Amino acid sequence: MLDELDTVPDHDRFATVDEVHQTLTTLARHHPGTATLRRIGTSRLGDPLLCLTVGDGPRHAIVAAGPHPNEPIGGLTVSHLAARLCADAALRRSSGYTWHIVGCLDPDGTRLNEGWFAGPFTKTHYGRHFYRPAGHEQVEWTFPFSYKRAYFDRVLPETLALMRLIDDTRPAFLTTLHNGEAGGVFYYLSRPEPDLHAVLKALPGRYGVPLHAGEPEHPSVRRFEEAVFLSPNMEDAYDYYERVGQNPIDHIAGAASDSYIRRYGTLGMTAELPYWTDAAADDTTPTGTLYRDLIRDHAARLRDASALLSQTLTAVAADLVTTSPFVRASRSFIPMLGLMAAVDERRAGAAENVRPATVAEVASCRDNLNSARLRFGGMLLRALEGELAVGNTTAAIRAHYRELCAAYAKWCEEAESGGSDRTIPIRHLVAIQYGAILAGAAHANRS
Repeated sequence: MLDELDTVPDHDRFATVDEVHQTLTTLARHHPGTATLRRIGTSRLGDPLLCLTVGDGPRHAIVAAGPHPNEPIGGLTVSHLAARLCADAALRRSSGYTWHIVGCLDPDGTRLNEGWFAGPFTKTHYGRHFYRPAGHEQVEWTFPFSYKRAYFDRVLPETLALMRLIDDTRPAFLTTLHNGEAGGVFYYLSRPEPDLHAVLKALPGRYGVPLHAGEPEHPSVRRFEEAVFLSPNMEDAYDYYERVGQNPIDHIAGAASDSYIRRYGTLGMTAELPYWTDAAADDTTPTGTLYRDLIRDHAARLRDASALLSQTLTAVAADLVTTSPFVRASRSFIPMLGLMAAVDERRAGAAENVRPATVAEVASCRDNLNSARLRFGGMLLRALEGELAVGNTTAAIRAHYRELCAAYAKWCEEAESGGSDRTIPIRHLVAIQYGAILAGAAHANRS
C-alpha cells in the first residue's frame, strides 16, 4: 500500500465542485468498459449528485466526498482514487470491490466555501470565506433518528440519495470524507478493529503529521485508543446531555451515515485530517494547569464569544430582509455556542477532572475556541455583508457590522499568533486520506 501512496501528485489548491465533477465525467468517457457515471440525486439548488462506479468485485465500497462543505480534501481524494482504479486493473482486481465514488454530497454548500480553496491558507482567510450549514441542513446529520424523546425524519434530498445508494449496494465498507481544522489526525470507526487501528495510526507519521492527543470532538465520544474513536452516535450524545442536565432536543437533529449502515454490518470509517498542525497536537506532557480549570476557562471564553455574536444577531434581527444560508446558519450555531459553554461548565466539576491538563489538551482547547470564533463570527459577517449587498443599509446593520469586524480582527490576530502552527501540504493530506481508504477497505474485505 505504501508504494501506492506515492502516486498522489502535488496540489497547490483544493478542487471546486465543477472540477471534481469534470474529473469523474472525463474518467467515465475515457474508460467506458471500466467506469460508469450516473446521477444518484439532486441537490436542493438543482446540482446533480454524481457517482462513478468502477470495477466489478463481489463486494461493494462507497467513498463519498463533501458531506460537510468546508471539508474539501475529499474532492481531491476521490478524484485520485477514481483515476487510479480506472488506470490500474491490478489495483481494481486486488481490492475485490465494486467501487461507488460520489464526487460531492453537498455541492450547494461547497460552492460557498470555494473562496478559500486556492489560498492563502491562513485561518483568517479560511474564516472569512467559511460556510457550514445549520444542523438540520447538513447532509451527514440528517439521517432518520428516533430515540427517547427525539424524532427526526426531515431527510434532505442529498441525504436520501446517499441512503438509496447504501440500500442498493449494502456496502462492506463506507467512508464519507471529512476533515478537521487544526491539531493532529484522528479516526472514527463504526466498530473496534485493532489490526486496522495500527495501520491507520502509522499513516500520518509517514508525512510528519502528528496524531491527535487532545480533546475529542464531543465529550460523549468513546475512545478505542490514541487517535481512534467510535463513530459518534446520537444515542450516546442524547444520554450524555441528559446526564449533564441539558435538554438533548436542543442539541440533536438527525443521525449520521455511520448509524444508518449498522443494518448491513458495514464497516464505517472516517479519517479526520487538519489543515494546520503543531508539535503540541500529540504532546501528553502534564502542564501546571488543572484540567478542570482549563475546561472552565474554555467555557468562559466561549460564553464571551457567544454573548457578542448573540447581541449582534439580536440587534439586527428586525432589519434582516434575506434568509440567506449565512443568516440561517448564524441563527442555528450562535445559540449553540452558549449551550457548548454550559456543557463545559457542568462537566468541569467532575472529580476525575482534578488532574493536570496535558499540553495537547491545552492546545486543542485553544484550537476549538479559535475555530468557533472564526467560523461563526465569519458566517455572521457574511450574513451582514449579504444584507448590505442587496441595499439593506440600515443604521443597525451598518453599526453592528463595523463592531463585529473590529472584534473579529482581534480574534484572527489571536488565532494566527496563538501557537506554532504550520500548514500541511495538500498532497500529504490527500495521501493520508487515500491510504486510510485503501487500508479500511482491505480490512473490511478480510473481516
